[in-house]
Amino acid sequence: MSSSEFKHVVRLGGRDLNGKKKLIAALADIKGIGFTTANAVVNKLNLDPNVRLGSLSETDLKMIDDYVKSLHSYIDLPYLLNRRRDPSSGSNIHLIGSDLEFIVKEDIRREKEIMSWRGVRHSLGLKVRGQRTRTTGRKGMTVGVRKGAAKTQPSGEKEKGKK
Repeated sequence: MSSSEFKHVVRLGGRDLNGKKKLIAALADIKGIGFTTANAVVNKLNLDPNVRLGSLSETDLKMIDDYVKSLHSYIDLPYLLNRRRDPSSGSNIHLIGSDLEFIVKEDIRREKEIMSWRGVRHSLGLKVRGQRTRTTGRKGMTVGVRKGAAKTQPSGEKEKGKK
């Protein structure tokens, strides 16, 4: 391919990707697709994983885009999907991009609404997955003793105690 056909920015999966990156690394930049899923996509489509994304033809890009958007219908291995046994439909699906962000926010909202343990932890801004909280996770809260509370005694009482 000549340099005029090379695309520096490629639109895939609802995201602008860097055309200079290799195919697997570029696919892994899409939210909801990691290295393992990107590798599975490239292997299923029989594409060269070391080719630069910007040098692919329009037909290859269209094929990759269609495949990524309906990944759950093509991949037989459920552990590669990011939403197994979806609560609303009961099926295995794979979400990418803004769909994934929306569903995660809705899951957290639902947990808060039903006041489950996870929902309570989310609403209090605490750790949810069982991590220790004694010394970490103190962002936004007061740590230690305030010096202003210790200095509230008038100075006259201290002098009486010295005599």
